[in-house]
Amino acid sequence: MKSLSQRDRNYIWHPLTQHKTHPEVIGIRKAEGVYLYDEEGKGYIDGISSWYTAVYGHCNPFITGRVARQMEQLDQVVFSGFTHEPAVSLSEKLIPLLPGNQARLFFSDNGSTAVEVAIKMALQYHFNRGERRKVLLAFEEGFHGDTFGAMSVSGLSVYNGPFADFSLEVRRIPVPDQEEPTALLTRLEELLETESVAAFVYEPLVQGAAAMKMHNARGLDRVLGCLREKGVLLVADEVMTGFGKTGTHFASGQLKTQPDILCLSKALTAGLLPMAVTSCTAAVFDAFYGDDLSLGFFHGHTYTANPLACTAALAGLELLVSEPIQEGIRRIMHSHGEFLRRVDGHPAVRASRQCGVILALDLDAPGPRYGAFRDRAMRFFMERGVYLRPLGNTVYVLPPYVIRREELQKIYGAIEALLEQLKA
Repeated sequence: MKSLSQRDRNYIWHPLTQHKTHPEVIGIRKAEGVYLYDEEGKGYIDGISSWYTAVYGHCNPFITGRVARQMEQLDQVVFSGFTHEPAVSLSEKLIPLLPGNQARLFFSDNGSTAVEVAIKMALQYHFNRGERRKVLLAFEEGFHGDTFGAMSVSGLSVYNGPFADFSLEVRRIPVPDQEEPTALLTRLEELLETESVAAFVYEPLVQGAAAMKMHNARGLDRVLGCLREKGVLLVADEVMTGFGKTGTHFASGQLKTQPDILCLSKALTAGLLPMAVTSCTAAVFDAFYGDDLSLGFFHGHTYTANPLACTAALAGLELLVSEPIQEGIRRIMHSHGEFLRRVDGHPAVRASRQCGVILALDLDAPGPRYGAFRDRAMRFFMERGVYLRPLGNTVYVLPPYVIRREELQKIYGAIEALLEQLKA
């Protein structure tokens, strides 16, 4: 009987993959807790929560049980003209956890569409108010998704290089790396004098795809405050950082200046089903509210606010605020800190950093970003029963909150073994 990998090769086109040089994939038959199991039954600790989604562990029975019961009552319904209990309950539970100025939720399908919605919302906000602001502002090396609007504000050419000529009008600024980013603020003031900036799209505190690049919270606050004074809408992309990963429920909770629009997905539904939310303030919503039909926001997805996805999100929120999960977050943060102290100064480590449960090491290794080293390192980790997916020469860990201390130590041990190999 052919393996999953052999059968897969005939028809499937995988994301972020050059199939000529990477024809093989690993078949996964089962997932439970922090483990992924292949066709041979070998288990791998999921050290990145399957792209930051399964933060409460895979196939969590509390979540799957709730969704199974919902599946027998209401599976899918059009969300234009109808509503349902899971969506209403989710809004009632999620809004109080968001930054205090958030008032409305708009549902879509994934992180890219959450940002796409936010960009359209911001542009139309100014249009509805009689202003023609069409320039967007974003950080250098940001990543916000693969759809055209989200891709436009992303700054990583490996993802969007072929489409650069088709992008929206975007200006880029560096991330603030100090509390008083004087030069950056001066540059920003000059830009705002000459450009009609509609919105600033940013990843607060951590830029995920940019190899977990972290920036200064107070410096970011200074940037956000400057933009707010100029009437620029602040769009926080918390698709990656949301739901506990930075140590608080949302990274924006560590800032004084709160976003006008907030983008959520990934861990929103605990990795079980695709769904996204774009939240906004009452002021943003009010710009679309009126007797004129054309003021409305004409954007919609077939599976908007799918009842099953909303149910998964509701169950996930209950877990997020529970003491066992909060204790898990604190345990991971403490363990990461201990590990960083252990490897800081290692000759193979160029730099290290931590924000909440996110740990990252830049390694002194050959090859460019997204090159051969990443593939070699992945194989090295998988041979040791650990799934990590380096971003170029950066190894990062973002584990499920239910991970045990001994499982964390196994991840750290695999990384240390790699460091010793690099040093040799």
